[in-house]
Amino acid sequence: MSIEVTQERIAEAEKLIRPFIRRTPVMRIDLKDFGGKAMPADLKLELLQHSGSFKVRGAFTSLLTREVPSAGVVAASGGNHGAAVAYAARERGVPAHIFVPSVASQAKIDLIRSYGAELVVGGDRYADALAASETYVETSGALPIHAYDQAETLTGQGTLGKEIEEDLPHMTTLLVAVGGGGLIGGIASWLRGRVKIVAVESDGAPTLHEAFKAGKPVDAPAGGIAADSLAPKQVGQLMFPVAQRFVEPPVLVTDEDILHAQKALWAGARLVAEPGGAAAFAALLSGKYVPGPDEKVCVLVCGSNTTAVKFG
Repeated sequence: MSIEVTQERIAEAEKLIRPFIRRTPVMRIDLKDFGGKAMPADLKLELLQHSGSFKVRGAFTSLLTREVPSAGVVAASGGNHGAAVAYAARERGVPAHIFVPSVASQAKIDLIRSYGAELVVGGDRYADALAASETYVETSGALPIHAYDQAETLTGQGTLGKEIEEDLPHMTTLLVAVGGGGLIGGIASWLRGRVKIVAVESDGAPTLHEAFKAGKPVDAPAGGIAADSLAPKQVGQLMFPVAQRFVEPPVLVTDEDILHAQKALWAGARLVAEPGGAAAFAALLSGKYVPGPDEKVCVLVCGSNTTAVKFG
């Protein structure tokens, strides 16, 4: 039986993982500088976190609150969760086995390997990597760290909601990209209706959109430009009741919207965001989400693991 994801547990986790994570900055922008209509907004730059995404919050929460066997830890991932678990395991001196699908970007594969984890690449989608990781758990006895559907993962990601609220106490609206839902579920578990949370999904992987329609998590398409971070088969069972209570129906953005947002973040602020990391900004920049006149908007830019910008 899993633990409940409460504000108290999130606050406890935040104290526990604080020595191992960065407090990422907030950038105040005007959307006109990025090719949009004149509008102030704040960007929470979690793409500057260790391992290039928010995922280390959940990874460290698992490693610091659960008993880790000698076989170490195992994770299945589109890439970012695997990198985060590999990084956290290295910092804690723990063996890590990471399973990723063939759609994982080379940037993420290289990053995982750089942290010293054993990496297995196979299958076309996240679900294939998850199945392979589960087989490995059965034979090895390693501790599984789920990318999104585990209480410790949601609790760790909830620390980002706490941090954003402390940074921006007057914020009224927060735009968050959704894949499996661990991030938005954790944030919503912290904010609990105090802030309007707008989910943003790729129209190629509308997992939460389809779950809202069906009233429960269901299989959804798993494609699009952000498939390596926003395309599990369905959202997590743990996050869905939280989303039903505290999250707005998802805004869907196209591959073109996301690519335009990536280019705009680079051109306007020299920020290198991966497709999933730029998806929430895409909703605002494209006009798929239009804030009301009194809304004070924060956009979570949550991942940077891409080879879209090359040097040399």
